[in-house]
Amino acid sequence: MTPRFVTLPEIRRAARARLPRDAWNFGAGGAETETTRRRNRRALDRLAIAQRVLVDVREIDLRTSLLGVPLSWPVAVAPMGGLVLFHAAGDLEMARGCGAADTLQFLSGATGWPVEEVAKAGAGPKMFQLYHHGDRGWVAELLARVEASGYHAVCLTVDVQVLGRRERDILNRYDPREAMRIAPNPRGPDPEYQARLTWDDVDWLGKTTRLPIGLKGLMTVRDARRAVEAGVRLVWVSNHGGRQLDHAEGAVDALPRIVDAVGGRAEIVVDGGFGRGTDVLKGLARGAAVVAVGRAALWGLAADGAAGVACALDILRRELRTTMALAGQTCVRRLDPELVFRVDENRS
Repeated sequence: MTPRFVTLPEIRRAARARLPRDAWNFGAGGAETETTRRRNRRALDRLAIAQRVLVDVREIDLRTSLLGVPLSWPVAVAPMGGLVLFHAAGDLEMARGCGAADTLQFLSGATGWPVEEVAKAGAGPKMFQLYHHGDRGWVAELLARVEASGYHAVCLTVDVQVLGRRERDILNRYDPREAMRIAPNPRGPDPEYQARLTWDDVDWLGKTTRLPIGLKGLMTVRDARRAVEAGVRLVWVSNHGGRQLDHAEGAVDALPRIVDAVGGRAEIVVDGGFGRGTDVLKGLARGAAVVAVGRAALWGLAADGAAGVACALDILRRELRTTMALAGQTCVRRLDPELVFRVDENRS
């Protein structure tokens, strides 16, 4: 039977046709002038892929791992809050879709469902993204539930000290938080707690959970070095998809410097504009262990729930496999930085 969707742009169009204007703008938009969002895309487009030929590419090995967790391919679905705005079953359907596509899911701390319920919804591997929206007692209780539910790691988001000014929403007088289902904080939410976070909180986190710790939202060498010195095992290079600090650097441009600074002392995840198989190859070649995608999976959710998520991820997997073959590459674990280069550089 012919699948309902056969390309990622087709899924995106279907999502836009189904979504209310405000939900579409919330998912598609960025902060202020949206320069950071556009830079993510431009930075990826400036990178060319070296086309190596006369290599036997009948077998392409996409298998990898992250923090000791085996993965069938090096793509994860990034944490996204407010999924109920895109499907009535939100995070549950995303988990089901990721499970069907055998893809790692990072569950957002802004989930509208209990972490236990999402863990049971999909069969794929899961890690948890933490927003420190309450006191340490509340966080400790939440992390205990995350551990008990079988999540493999916890990744603290550190680039939402305050919420970025997303002008599409502001202009439309739209507050997505009013429409979200957010799991209640029994001690009462503290919206300013993220603004108080320091490296002391990272140290406390490492002493509070048995799970490996990651930091999401690192864009500088200085912060990456300090993270590994603090015992962080996962460094997540991200500018929040262009939704926080406007006029930041494209994530794929920051990636090589951070990879060098980390020097193998932590594993690297990257997100920021990655939406096609060619993009994934570029992120991996520049040193990421896993590339996280957001909007590609989000549009699948909006277009057709779990089936749409699985379809989008399956298309992306086929794109990556095709790109690998055409670039003469047979194993994602053996990609090297010389595979991609700036198109404005001289090459022999």
